[in-house]
Order: sequence, then structure tokens, then C-alpha cells
Amino acid sequence: MARVILLNKPFGVLSQFTDKGNADSPRATLSDYVEIPKVYPAGRLDRDSEGLLVLTDDGKLQARISSPKFKKPKTYLVQVEGTPTVAQLQALRQGVTLKDGPTRPAKVVVIDPPDLWPRVPPVRYRKSVPDSWIQMTITEGRNRQVRRMTAHVGLPCLRLVRWSIGDWSLDGIPPGEWRDG
Repeated sequence: MARVILLNKPFGVLSQFTDKGNADSPRATLSDYVEIPKVYPAGRLDRDSEGLLVLTDDGKLQARISSPKFKKPKTYLVQVEGTPTVAQLQALRQGVTLKDGPTRPAKVVVIDPPDLWPRVPPVRYRKSVPDSWIQMTITEGRNRQVRRMTAHVGLPCLRLVRWSIGDWSLDGIPPGEWRDG
């Protein structure tokens, strides 16, 4: 039977088990949080993004989770700079055209600030520029897609937390912790 691990990946952690970067200044990796052999991430989450990362020892399951052809929904809590307008939200809902082509439509709603753990380091705060939170669900997983989509409509991303993938969610998993899925 396939092993599935649900990890709440902290900010600043690479979505891989080794860092092939600068040996003099190693960066945090999944091996700092998960000591289970032969599990691998199903998809990626940027170093500057937080939240749900699914790891498994089943290659076929890994492909079904990460491949866009299976259209598995991924939901993000996104703190953006500014106050979203109806037009900006509608553009995200219709899909936008990025440098690598059009995106699929996203489900997007404005939400109250979620009750999340503090981010380390904290998100920059500017008194003169408001920020807002949106919940955004996509069925693709392009490189930095949510950040690029929100920036494209004029809402730069300040904080990005992946909350769920399909039926799996972060509910009850603190940053840096994991549980079996």
C-alpha cells in the first residue's frame, strides 16, 4: 500500500531532500523535517511559499497528484498587496495569459485574514498600502503560477500558503510537522 505523508512545509524550506546549492551556506530541505526513507514530493512548493506538500513512495500516485492532466484542485490562501477589484477577481476566474500561455480558470474569493501561524520572517508591512487575503483554487501547477497570476492582474503576492490538494488539507498540522495521509 502506498505511503502518503502530509507535510506543512515552512517558509524558506526547499521542496527536495538535498541542497545542491552553496555548500558553504546550506539551505533547509525536506530532510530537516521528514526522516522517512523512499518518499518523494508529489509536486513542488517554492522556497518562499508555505503549506501542504504531499510526499509518497508511489510513483503513479505522485504523477496523479502533480500532473495537470488529472486536474487535481489545489487551494491556496494568498495575501496580496492592495484590495482586489471585481475586474481583477473576474480576470483570475476566467484565466489569464502568462508568458507560458493561458491558465485555466481559477476559483477565487476574497476572505477574512485566516488564523495562521506567524511567518518567520514576517511579511513586510506598509502602512500606506493595504493588503487583502484571497482563497484561490487552481487545477494546474505551473512554476510560481499563483504568484504570477495575481501579479498579472495587479495584486502582488505577499504570502502564499497551500492549504489543500484534492481531499488532503493542512487542518491540524503545524509548520514543520507531518502526519500520514
